[in-house]
Amino acid sequence: MRHTLPLTPQFYVTAPQPCPYLEGRMERKLFTALQGENAGALNDSLSAQGFRRSQNVLYRPSCADCASCLSARIDVAAFTASRSQRRTLARNRGLERRATSPWATEEQYELFRRYLDSRHADGGMADMDVFEFAAMVEETPIRSRVIEYIDKDSRDLAGVCLTDVLGDGLSMVYSFYTPDRPKDGLGNYIILDHIDIARSAGLPYVYLGYWVPGSQKMGYKAKFSGLEVYFGGQWQKLKNPEGFEPEQHPLGNDPIAEQVANIALPDMAQKRR
Repeated sequence: MRHTLPLTPQFYVTAPQPCPYLEGRMERKLFTALQGENAGALNDSLSAQGFRRSQNVLYRPSCADCASCLSARIDVAAFTASRSQRRTLARNRGLERRATSPWATEEQYELFRRYLDSRHADGGMADMDVFEFAAMVEETPIRSRVIEYIDKDSRDLAGVCLTDVLGDGLSMVYSFYTPDRPKDGLGNYIILDHIDIARSAGLPYVYLGYWVPGSQKMGYKAKFSGLEVYFGGQWQKLKNPEGFEPEQHPLGNDPIAEQVANIALPDMAQKRR
């Protein structure tokens, strides 16, 4: 008997677990599988509605009493580098960009481990082994690239970003970099370089993941001009990050069934023709 994948994606919700960004809160995620010949169309559609990809899963926060995690993207046409960001570009002129297929290497994993041990030793990825790292990089059913940043003099690997190519932009799935250059702003530089890649490719957006008001580790995203957040079912320009007040109320979020009903899906049958 031949089994086929359902044309309509099935959505599920994770069990509550401690929020990694806001102390004392619990998080849940709404998610669906990303697979089959229509994976690219589904990824494009749901990314435009605040979802993120992790391997072959698309997810977005669906917490019962908090809406602080907001999907963020940069409008490339509206972006202008600040003085600080121009200095970051200048400090990293000695790096060379190299785009490759999504294959994991030992050099990448070694840099990944150093990055985690230095910056996220108690995070959810702290125990990730080389096989899990390879799965994170290589298990992608869509068009993805590994963008490497190489020191021109030493030829050492300084930074890496796993990047998805969407219909309307670049999605920075996960980036990491050497902890040996703390003053160079490598994390910000990788974002700035992705803005340049998107601009040269004629793509309007760079998707950054989630911005969380009140979370210090996410604060850097609000420093990019042209930033938009997905809030209230639509993308909105973030004009005043310090004064942004997300909804935090037990009745502030729609029930799961309503959230799923309001998700716009691509015409899978049309895509199959």
